[in-house]
Amino acid sequence: MRKFDYSLDYASLNLRKRPDLYAIGRGEQGVLLVEPYKSEILPNWRFKDPDIARESSEKIYRQFLAYLEQNDFVGADMARKFLQMGYTRSRRYANYPGGKKYKGPVPDDKKGQSGAHGRPQHERGPEDPVKAESARIFKAKWEEAKENSDYQKQKEAFQRQYG
Repeated sequence: MRKFDYSLDYASLNLRKRPDLYAIGRGEQGVLLVEPYKSEILPNWRFKDPDIARESSEKIYRQFLAYLEQNDFVGADMARKFLQMGYTRSRRYANYPGGKKYKGPVPDDKKGQSGAHGRPQHERGPEDPVKAESARIFKAKWEEAKENSDYQKQKEAFQRQYG
């Protein structure tokens, strides 16, 4: 599997027109970079409480299905990544008050990448049950997306075509 290429100028690229430049990468890589999908999906991404998370995950899942219907694997994969990020961010807020896992700012050369990057970690707090429920809602939709047979077929075809 190709690694996600952070050196590309995603702000000026339209990956709907250039799917050959898209790399699935690992996890949520590129979720807040890849256009036009970021701009299409991000306005629907919310996880403040279970009702908002349910509405958000359902909207994003509908976008996921629409991208699949259009044979737009990159869009479907980005929607899948937003569902995954709904789960991971909700879990982070469930575990860490204010959602801050690490202390201090992210170094400039690591912006847009996940990880500690040498920063110490905050101590976990007591679990926030509201955010934990939001995480469960997003995780269910994320799993549904990953297991979708059309998604799996399009992913295999994309990997055969673009590596």
